[in-house]
Amino acid sequence: MQRKLPAILLCLALASAASAQEGIKLQAPDRIRDVASIESADLATLKPGTVLFTDHRDNPSNPESGLVPYLDWGKLRPAERAVLAPHAAYAEPNYTTIVNGVPKPRHETLKVYVAQGRFVVPKPASAIDLSAYATLPFVSKMDPVIKHKALNPADVTPTKDPAAAFARRPDRSWCADGTVCIESRYDLEGKLPLGVKLANKLEEGAAKKVAEFVSFQSELRVLPQAEAAGLGTLTKLDTPVAGGLEQTIFWVNQILRFGKFLAVLQPMPGDASKTVVTTYMALAIKADVLDRKQEYARVPVLKNLLPAQVLMGNSSFNTGTSISAGLPVYARNRTAAFADALAK
Repeated sequence: MQRKLPAILLCLALASAASAQEGIKLQAPDRIRDVASIESADLATLKPGTVLFTDHRDNPSNPESGLVPYLDWGKLRPAERAVLAPHAAYAEPNYTTIVNGVPKPRHETLKVYVAQGRFVVPKPASAIDLSAYATLPFVSKMDPVIKHKALNPADVTPTKDPAAAFARRPDRSWCADGTVCIESRYDLEGKLPLGVKLANKLEEGAAKKVAEFVSFQSELRVLPQAEAAGLGTLTKLDTPVAGGLEQTIFWVNQILRFGKFLAVLQPMPGDASKTVVTTYMALAIKADVLDRKQEYARVPVLKNLLPAQVLMGNSSFNTGTSISAGLPVYARNRTAAFADALAK
């Protein structure tokens, strides 16, 4: 019996069998400037409105360029991993699955995509109230095609479902301590819904149907000053940290395992009338979604399609400006939208 293909990739391929592979399609605003390192850029020449951006994709023709195994991430960029993982003690998931009625232990490996951005806001950090951005209405404006609603902390999946216990925090419950708790849903765009329907038809009888959407749960919070103060080690900017805003995705229904958006505010070196904002977006992909290649040879529409090409925006059927466009476009647009919001 043919091994079941990763759901999202099968739908994408079926929906675009006639599409040829193309280069990366970056649909973010032109003012985003790709750099090798945001830390080495000269802030004195950075004009308000311009966003420096890097996602470590040194070789974009390689579909997995910019992805790093979770365990290697901690070795290569320990300060980044310490802050951008869901919590300090986070480890790759271990859980039990049922195969033909028999419990089987499983270890899940992850690969991480990290994007960094930096921009200057022409007003002092003291004039920016981060609590105005730690709200459900603000998150809804960042990417209008993703729909959000308030989530009761008691209904958080890792708290409620014993099978998701591996995603719990060891130090506190998700959405505790006055954080904003959010349930989000992204309906796949373009040809992708058709692909989902085709995939479900081909896999009739499967225990789990392919979802036509990506749903995720997150908490949004302004970081306590004591916690934010240490982020200068991460930004490598030699001025005191004025504040931090963080959204942590701790549960996703498919493809990804976790995500985090972090913004760190610091006075502009030599000019406290301006604020330097450094942003980070980390998204952890389930490695088994990326690593299956041999089995595609048996399915004609998958022969020239690598999983990483879809997620990293290298396919001609990547569409829109959100998740369906691929992670690099999604990260660029989220960074640009946040920069626009702070500039107002």
